[in-house]
Amino acid sequence: MRVEYINPFVEAAFSILKEVLDTEIERGELYLKSTSQPVLGVAAIVGLAGDVEGRVLFDMTKDTAIAIASGMNGEELKTLDELGKATITELANMITAQAVTKLHELGFKFDLTPPAIFTGDNMEVTDTEVEALIVPVNLSLGKMEINVAIRERA
Repeated sequence: MRVEYINPFVEAAFSILKEVLDTEIERGELYLKSTSQPVLGVAAIVGLAGDVEGRVLFDMTKDTAIAIASGMNGEELKTLDELGKATITELANMITAQAVTKLHELGFKFDLTPPAIFTGDNMEVTDTEVEALIVPVNLSLGKMEINVAIRERA
């Protein structure tokens, strides 16, 4: 996986999270995963197709998702209700849109699926054909992982 595909997502995530949550953000150690990986509890996924194919997953615990949604909406949410889910979906949309704009400026052409959100316990994502790069993001509100699995189309 080329780093040119990854950096725009990481940079966009840091920029958007800092802007909408007005909080400090710290990047953890990157690591690769080539097998099934557990999902933390709330995952927003965006598919990519075109010059590259794959997906980007914004993964977090339910408590982190509630805290982020509360911060973005300016009100305390008690549960991850429809407003909370819509907010996390919109966050994924904002980050992905900014990243894709950067990638288009670098000459890459591809399309996106709208973000989909999955919630639950004991979920995992499996990528059999491409390694996933995991970028841990530590926020004052909790931990998020940006999970990117992209490859050039053959």
